[in-house]
Amino acid sequence: MPSSFRRLDEPGRQWIQVQIDGQTVRVAAGETVAAAILASGIQSCRTTPLSGQPRAPFCMMGVCFECLMEVDGTPNRQTCQIPVKEGMQIRRQLGRGRGYI
Repeated sequence: MPSSFRRLDEPGRQWIQVQIDGQTVRVAAGETVAAAILASGIQSCRTTPLSGQPRAPFCMMGVCFECLMEVDGTPNRQTCQIPVKEGMQIRRQLGRGRGYI
């Protein structure tokens, strides 16, 4: 299923590179991690701990917690609240995430 989330054309936009699940991806400087993954065509950012169902960013303002991912080695980060940085390491989170007891 193709993503319906896309970036608007902005002249002079600056781009940076991040790693998403080990793949180098070019993203727009200043956008959030959640926006970057959606605009990159990634359709889910995590799976639920109980059923394993895929989840994706929903509210984009920090209320729903559906956008949890591992960012730079730290699990359970709300990616809709984190701006991308050059070289950032982003991973989909399976269940509760690494290091979660």
